[in-house]
Amino acid sequence: MRYSDLKERVGGMSGEAWKIHDLAKARAAAGHDVIILSVGEDRTAVTHPALVDVAKHSLDAGKHHYAPTIGSEDLRAAIAKRHFRTTGQTVTPDSCCLFSGAQNALFSVSLALLNPGDEIIVPEPFYATYPGVARAGGANMVTVRTDPEADFVLDPDRLSAAVTDRTRVILINSPNNPTGACYPRDVMEAVADICKKHDLWLISDEVYSDFVYDADHVAPGALPGMAERTVTIGSLSKSYRMSGWRIGWAVSNPELNGILDDLICCMLYGGPSFVQDAALSALAEPPLPGVEEDKRDMLEAYHRKRDMVMGMLGDTPGLILRRPSAGMFVMVDIRPTGLSDFEFAFKLLEEEDVSVMTGSAFGPSAVGHLRLGLVAHEDMLAEACRRIDRLARKLMA
Repeated sequence: MRYSDLKERVGGMSGEAWKIHDLAKARAAAGHDVIILSVGEDRTAVTHPALVDVAKHSLDAGKHHYAPTIGSEDLRAAIAKRHFRTTGQTVTPDSCCLFSGAQNALFSVSLALLNPGDEIIVPEPFYATYPGVARAGGANMVTVRTDPEADFVLDPDRLSAAVTDRTRVILINSPNNPTGACYPRDVMEAVADICKKHDLWLISDEVYSDFVYDADHVAPGALPGMAERTVTIGSLSKSYRMSGWRIGWAVSNPELNGILDDLICCMLYGGPSFVQDAALSALAEPPLPGVEEDKRDMLEAYHRKRDMVMGMLGDTPGLILRRPSAGMFVMVDIRPTGLSDFEFAFKLLEEEDVSVMTGSAFGPSAVGHLRLGLVAHEDMLAEACRRIDRLARKLMA
């Protein structure tokens, strides 16, 4: 049977990224004691019971029908309020659009802004699905190198040099997955100046904005002259342990929102009402009892785990740790061992039963690094660090 060339456009790197993770799952299913640090969530944690109860009540109340395609008015109003609290940018509900997760939001926004042959500039390292998102609609992704020694923070001069007459969009991810880099205000202002100079859209993927430890989160949509040309991507997946609920959004302007609404009609036809009710309760003011406390405890635990990993592996021969200022990952430079990132990750899984993501999955700037997820319980994460340390010392002996 014949297919379109979509497979080639959306495949590749995003599929390569999961090889070690898939091997780890198979190894665990075969009975091995595998510590999985290769995915961006704690598989043992669950959504707060109060939010689960809201969804159950919604189902029991008969909310089994179509919901507004763009999201309920109440939920979009709650997203607008949250956006103001976290970014300082005032928006209205008609600038907010609900999607089935941030990935769906990013995919839809890219289709709405890019024509075949257009260019979208993305700083490295980038989330593994970005190339497929860009190519799905026929656009070309142009990457900008960042340096590990600079903690992977973008150099605006390199970004400016990448702009051509085909450039339509810049996509940034701060706090960054995989690196945990937070772009400081002067970098964000320089990015904004480039967008305004060349009349470009800016997509700002901010799904890790709550996970900031040693920096300030600077939202570009709140900078002067950027509100009308910035699309902010957000989600409940990480902050409220709701990854399986598939709740994400885009905050832009009413005109683009109308285009996205039309696209949703062709693609999703809206999200389930009971899921939207649970999402609304997650963003409620005042919050439901225990919900915000649970979120705070989770964020504090990630901060502790970040510090623990830095302490346990900071002096390990053959490893150079890049201290993240945000996020739920630590980038580990393994180039001193003489192995490639895939070779090290494969050996780590085969010999020590620990799975991590290879840096090469996130672009050339991350080659020779591993992305270590802070997603296990602290005791289990400490054991993973001991296993990683043991392998590294063996390689350097």
